[in-house]
Amino acid sequence: MAFDKKKVFYFSQTKSVPKTASRDFFGIRARLALDLAEMKLPVLPGLIINSEVADEIEKVDFKKDLESYFTEFSKELGKAFGDENHPLLIKFVISPNMVISQYPILHNIGLAKDTVEGFADKVGGTFAANEILFLIIGILKVEKMIAESTDDKKYLATVDKTIDSVTKDFKSKEKKQKALSIIEKYEGLLPEGFFESAKKQIEVMLTRVSYLLEVDEQNDHDTAILIHPMVYGNYTKDSSSGICTTRNVITGEKVIQGMFYNNAYDELFSPGKNISQFDKKYVSQLTKTAEQLEDTFKDIRQIRFTVENGKLWLIEQKSVEQKSTASLIKLYFDLLKRKIIDDKTLIQSLKPEQLTELLHPVIEEASIKGLDSISGGVSGAPGAAVGRVYFSTEDLLDAKCLAKQQGEDTRCILLMHATYAGDVKAIEEATGVLSNEGGYSAHASVVARQYGKVSLVKPDMVITGKKAKIGNMVIQSGDYLTIHVPYYGSAVLYKGKASLVQPNPDKLGLFDMVALTKKYVGNFQVRANADSARDAGLSLKFGADGIGLCRTEHMFFQEERINLFRNMVLSQTEEERKKILADLKKIQIKDFYGLLKAMQGKPVTIRLLDAPLHEFLPHNETEKKEYLDYAKNCGIKMTKAALEAQMIALSESNPMLGHRGCRIAISHPEIYEMQVSALFEAACKLSKEKIKVFPEVMIPIIMNAAELKTLIYGKKIEGYTYTGLAEIAQEVCKKNKVTNLKYSFGTMIELPCAALSSAEIARYAEFFSFGTNDLTQTCLGLSRDDFTSFMPDYTMLDLIDGNPFSVLDSRVKELIELSTKRGTEARPDLSVGLCGEHGARPENIQFCMNGGLHYVSCSPYSVPIALLAVAQENLKKEG
Repeated sequence: MAFDKKKVFYFSQTKSVPKTASRDFFGIRARLALDLAEMKLPVLPGLIINSEVADEIEKVDFKKDLESYFTEFSKELGKAFGDENHPLLIKFVISPNMVISQYPILHNIGLAKDTVEGFADKVGGTFAANEILFLIIGILKVEKMIAESTDDKKYLATVDKTIDSVTKDFKSKEKKQKALSIIEKYEGLLPEGFFESAKKQIEVMLTRVSYLLEVDEQNDHDTAILIHPMVYGNYTKDSSSGICTTRNVITGEKVIQGMFYNNAYDELFSPGKNISQFDKKYVSQLTKTAEQLEDTFKDIRQIRFTVENGKLWLIEQKSVEQKSTASLIKLYFDLLKRKIIDDKTLIQSLKPEQLTELLHPVIEEASIKGLDSISGGVSGAPGAAVGRVYFSTEDLLDAKCLAKQQGEDTRCILLMHATYAGDVKAIEEATGVLSNEGGYSAHASVVARQYGKVSLVKPDMVITGKKAKIGNMVIQSGDYLTIHVPYYGSAVLYKGKASLVQPNPDKLGLFDMVALTKKYVGNFQVRANADSARDAGLSLKFGADGIGLCRTEHMFFQEERINLFRNMVLSQTEEERKKILADLKKIQIKDFYGLLKAMQGKPVTIRLLDAPLHEFLPHNETEKKEYLDYAKNCGIKMTKAALEAQMIALSESNPMLGHRGCRIAISHPEIYEMQVSALFEAACKLSKEKIKVFPEVMIPIIMNAAELKTLIYGKKIEGYTYTGLAEIAQEVCKKNKVTNLKYSFGTMIELPCAALSSAEIARYAEFFSFGTNDLTQTCLGLSRDDFTSFMPDYTMLDLIDGNPFSVLDSRVKELIELSTKRGTEARPDLSVGLCGEHGARPENIQFCMNGGLHYVSCSPYSVPIALLAVAQENLKKEG
């Protein structure tokens, strides 16, 4: 049977393959080359022998079947196959119908005894010798695969020994041997006649490749053959090679970026120059090519090119793996502006998590060379941070203050076993946090995300005093450390100071992206977790529809008020507490005024005090001394022993399930009374100023309807009156003569018992907000701060599906669904949201949207991520 030439296809810049030809038989490499031909770009011409006949390639006769095609190659390149003076060499690609090929690419076919001297005259003897060795390695790889497939151990040993010898010659820096002497050295070890002549060589190659495809068990008869002529960037003085990207892969600037190598085959052993210095003729060609590639692939592409004898050829184009989200956004908006894509396509082209890159610094790769590093850990908050390490809040704040006074580097990193409410100030002031307890939902991680700081949890880190050890890396107080926590891939710690590129969300396209996604979010809202006017303003800038969670306990940890709050906690009588609360109320009015004003009439959910009171007390000797000095100045007589005794009395064995949240308000109603009174004083003041406000009062850790009813509406029993928070709000409004203030009372559903009794709770709550951190803990019986230590064991044995503090567990979802259903049946106008740390994950958002919730709330820096996830889910529903 004759070789079927109807299944052989020639292509070039001016000729493409017929549309009727099935690309399924061409192999992946051929299809990539055809893309360039169809765009009329200067691709190297090629010949495709499709997979239907590639197995019969031994039937190919060069003179009869291939010579006419090689003549076409000659017309394009000005060289002829087998010519002694200007030899045309061939690249032979065995191209399966898969991305990954186990077959070698065979270069320099046609480099034989009759052509090697002419080739060496053009490229130099050393280069010619190298290319001969490269050719030999290629055919030996084919022979090795044949030996392995036929289980010819003796032949395999001979081939391996020859490959070792050739590889040694190839790596040798001394190229004293001439190309011909290399041929003479190895021709007896290669298939017979391999170096006899160029035409004989291609016949041998076709025969051996055919035999390989016949005996290779992994060949699924889907393998095509692609034949290309070869071009060399060192062939003449007017030759060069290079590699570039279609735009800047960091900033997205629409200017080709890369290097060219004058009179060099490739970038190896050549210093190269910036492509901006390249001949304008070639820069113009590459620029036009770049735009065509981006328009076609909707992606940033890498181009490998060669200029031979003054003519530019595209060798390869492919997607760029290492590119920033900013560069992609710039690309997509360029395509949108020119109507290559529409805005729906743009929205669906990015993964929501990618947007986090626009909010955090990135490391300059050159700056980490030579730094000791160690990989791994649990990502708490992504980004890159550099700073001096300090092992306590006090040390960090003191060091930063001193550095500021002395005009030194003020960047600091907080390193602790775990952080608590009292460490919020240090996290806010630090560039990053490194801890070894907890995980994604640990306190350090949660707070770091809220403040846009980097957080990494290293469970294998050993902390002793003011020294930490991770593997062989030792970190001491004051040492510089660089933390790199990418959204994808492993986190890395570098001992030393790297250089960072600071983000500019506006220039990087984040706000353009937010504006676009907001068109498609519909009625579902994304709110922010924010505790200050600054955070509120930032949230609005990032597209938030309101504040879904204000953690008021964070307000009391600020340096200028923590000791005043401690006075209140340590007060022995209600009268003493009320007196101090009156001072705290003035502070709270300012807090709430700033927060409500910043949000410009959008809903602001104020969670009343949730943390256990003991968390506000001193944590170490320094804090004890500072507080005792403060108390003395306030006229309070207290000894260190008395302070420690009260600290012991207020401590709890299991504070997460202890005297916290609304339970404190049951025991000490004056605390919530103060907060609600302050909130409505601020709201009334703004209302009088004609500024719209909408406060929502959220009561945490409710476990039954009776509890919530008492707190909101009060209770009278046996001569005792518990004043409800609604009455306090009404009194403040009445006193201020404000009658049109819109507000609501609701609760955080964070206990399974509350979820199960939602129908009863909804009679008194105007909104539900699911606190999924605590709901996950109480549903699964897992501590978010301790689970990380044994989670790997559970993951290894497939006992749990992922991290439940990152992706909602199915049982937690069931509680949310049940609670939402029961709550909305009892109160149809019930507003339902989710404000736990799960709120920024796209898979959790999808569940919330489909489960009847109205909003999610997350850190300000996660709002754009959540908005994009919402928009994508809505577009998915549109089909």
